[in-house]
Amino acid sequence: MDHVIAVRELRVRDRDKMLVGPVSFSLKQGSTTGLCGPSGAGKSTVLRVLVDLLPTGLAREGHLEVLGRPIMPRRGDAGLRTKVVLVPQTPVVFGGSILDNALFGIRHVMRASRETLRDRAEQALKEAGLWKEVCDRLDSPAQNLSAGQRQRLCLARALALEPAALLLDEPTSALDERSRDTVEESVAALRGKRTVLLVSHDPAQVARLCDTTVQLDLPAVSQRPAAVG
Repeated sequence: MDHVIAVRELRVRDRDKMLVGPVSFSLKQGSTTGLCGPSGAGKSTVLRVLVDLLPTGLAREGHLEVLGRPIMPRRGDAGLRTKVVLVPQTPVVFGGSILDNALFGIRHVMRASRETLRDRAEQALKEAGLWKEVCDRLDSPAQNLSAGQRQRLCLARALALEPAALLLDEPTSALDERSRDTVEESVAALRGKRTVLLVSHDPAQVARLCDTTVQLDLPAVSQRPAAVG
């Protein structure tokens, strides 16, 4: 299957007020796509549409497919959010150990031995670029991690689910330059291996990390090759 996610003529309304759209784009297998646009253009709203988590009162129109299957709004498809995983702007770290956090999502959808789950967590932490920093302290509190490490832990938690697509909402906006660079390295390592939709306000970051961009304007959208530089 060429496209993991296909969106056609997507609109989001708050009663008579148009908030987003019309938006049309697709995410190819293994691609990293930047979702760009001015503040208030609805970038985060588009991400929430893709996991069917629009706030109450908002309505979506248009066509959404994930892995070739139409996704109808507000149908409570629990499996959707294991196929398309949203990593929010502010890293959410739960009480408990680093290992507990890495396994938080997968434990709810996969019945397996502790050893199998630990192996899955190790692979996810490696893919997120965090393993070498935490491999000798997996039972330590996750709250002790730095901001950049917390963001990569959230990335590992998502990767442990083996999702069809990752949605990253401004993953470095709250980080210092050093932590930003480390998180960017982890995202760059996913290129060609995972399907990623990245929301970013930084055109230079999009150029570094993305194959294509979706420019979300008020109210139109276009898709073009990412800038080189």
